[in-house]
Amino acid sequence: MEIAKLGEFGLINHLTDGHELRNKSSIYGVGDDCAVLDHGTRRTLVSTDMLMEGVHFDLTYIGLEHLGYKSAMVNISDIFAMNGKPEQMVVSIALSKRFTVEDMEDFYRGLRRACDKWNVDIVGGDTTSSLTGLAISITCIGSAEESEIVYRNGAKETDLICVSGDLGAAYMGLQILEREKAVYYQQVREAQEKAKNTKEKITVNFQPDFSGKEYLLERQLKPEARGDILEKLASFGIRPTAMIDISDGLSSEILHICKQSNCGCRIYEKNLPIDYQTAVTAEEFSMNVTTCALNGGEDYELLFTVPIGDLHKIEQIDNVKMIGYITKPELGTQLISRDDQEFELKAQGWQHV
Repeated sequence: MEIAKLGEFGLINHLTDGHELRNKSSIYGVGDDCAVLDHGTRRTLVSTDMLMEGVHFDLTYIGLEHLGYKSAMVNISDIFAMNGKPEQMVVSIALSKRFTVEDMEDFYRGLRRACDKWNVDIVGGDTTSSLTGLAISITCIGSAEESEIVYRNGAKETDLICVSGDLGAAYMGLQILEREKAVYYQQVREAQEKAKNTKEKITVNFQPDFSGKEYLLERQLKPEARGDILEKLASFGIRPTAMIDISDGLSSEILHICKQSNCGCRIYEKNLPIDYQTAVTAEEFSMNVTTCALNGGEDYELLFTVPIGDLHKIEQIDNVKMIGYITKPELGTQLISRDDQEFELKAQGWQHV
């Protein structure tokens, strides 16, 4: 059977189905943003992510310092998604001979900047050679009081569905980068063809067109984990009932919450937070901006549910928007369009395999 037939999460479920936790310290295993371990008065949170060159990043348009920053932030984001505090990080890298010491210094400069922002210690890792490019594996370790941990399975009927920040910007930033990459390689091919006939040296004077798209590029190349949102929620006395970070697209993430919480949902298209640059750029690419917001991925915003009684508090928090509510499971997972039509939400976001 081809792995693609199962997909990323199908493969994980297939490989881990029936595996029982044997140690008393293993509180929660596969199925959420982090494993949860009992090592005393606080719970230990552990999350691991791999980033592969050619799959998760393209060094044509992301510098190694930005890559280091992003690699750290996407792992820190998983700890925040459990309402935890990130504390340590273990970094493993496989690299080919084309990389220099200076390249790795750039990578670690970005890594350290991200860790410094949230007071995370880099405590170890591993380095090895690679025949296929750059591979990055990062494990982030955090902690939380048992009563404060937020899982994906706690959403209840009538809970409000909320999201931080805005959606779809990182995806549109990727479209811009891919467009300019295609233009660059087209110019290279034309220069090669010209040089073939004239025997001149190949020269390409390429300047990418990023004017007015700086916000979208930053969202793709330099995402931010939303620990600030957790601080705001805590200041208003709000504890989410379920939470996840948006790495694979809003539709995919809300379906994870609904599946693990055994519930349905109503998401309102008119409530989706979309930045002006995202909307304009989607139109330039002849893309549906709602589709981009639902399925783009890599926003690393927090998607969470809160009791309906917290609505007044949520309305007072900047950068948080109520986008829908939780329903009974038999009502399904629905997107309510601007003209009040219902469409079934489907996970169309990033598939890793």
